[in-house]
Amino acid sequence: MINLLIIGFVWPEPNSTAAGSRMLQLVDLFQKNGFTITFVCAASKTKNSFDFGKLDIQTCEILLNDSSFDSLAKKINPDFVLFDRFLTEEQFGWRIAESCPDALRILDTEDLHFLRLARQIAYQNNEIVSLNHLKNDLAKREIASIYRCDLTLIISKYEMKLLKKTFKIDKSLLLYLPFLLNKINLETFHTYPAFEDRKHFISIGNFKHEPNWNSVQYLKEIIWPLIHEKLPEAQLHVYGAYPAEKVLQLHNNKEGFIIKGWAESAE
Repeated sequence: MINLLIIGFVWPEPNSTAAGSRMLQLVDLFQKNGFTITFVCAASKTKNSFDFGKLDIQTCEILLNDSSFDSLAKKINPDFVLFDRFLTEEQFGWRIAESCPDALRILDTEDLHFLRLARQIAYQNNEIVSLNHLKNDLAKREIASIYRCDLTLIISKYEMKLLKKTFKIDKSLLLYLPFLLNKINLETFHTYPAFEDRKHFISIGNFKHEPNWNSVQYLKEIIWPLIHEKLPEAQLHVYGAYPAEKVLQLHNNKEGFIIKGWAESAE
C-alpha cells in the first residue's frame, strides 16, 4: 500500500474550474496505480466542492500556521506528498520536511503563476511579454518551490521550455503532464450533429481566473462584432462559473452575446 497525501489549495470544483478537473484527473491516475489517498485542505468548502467520499478518499480540514498539521502528517505517514500549487508548498512544505522527511515531494503547478502574472502585466501595459516581465518576485518564489520539491508537474510544453531554456532548471526535476483526457468514443462521436446541423458559438472559463475575463472582454469588443457582421443570426454563449456583475452586464440579445454563467457539465 502506497500512501499519498494531497494538500489542496482549495477543495476541487471539477464542474467550475479547470484546476478542479486537473486535480480529479491526478487523483484518478494515482488511484489506478494503487495509491491510497488522503486529501487535506485549509480552504472552506463550497456547494460545488467535489465529494471525495465517492472515491473512497479520506479527507480532513486543516489549519494554516498550526502545529496540529504536524501531528496529522505523522499519523498519515505518507510515502508521497502532492502540493496543489506553489503557495501550498510554501505553507506546508517545511512542515512535511520536518514531520515526514522520507516522503517524496511533488509539486503540481497548475499553471506557472509567475508566467500568468507576466502576461497580466504585459496585457495591462499593452506590451509583448518579455524576460523583464518574467523576472518578478513571484518567479523567485515559484522556482524556489520547484527546487525544494523532488518533482514538479508541468501542464504545457511552453512552460517546460521556459523553465529549462530560460531559467535553466534541470529536466530531471520536471515532468510534462498535460490534461489527462479519455479518448472520444467513436460510437458516441457519430451520434453528434453534423457540422452543417449546428449553430452558434460558445466560450467557457471560470471568471475567478482573470485571463478568462480578459478573453471575454476581447471577444465582446474585437472578435464577436466581426463574426456577428458576417453571421447576424449566430449567437455567442458565454459560460463560466462565478460571473461578476461586470460580466453579466455584457449580455446583449440584440448582438447575440449571451451570458450563460455556470454550466452543470462542460462536456
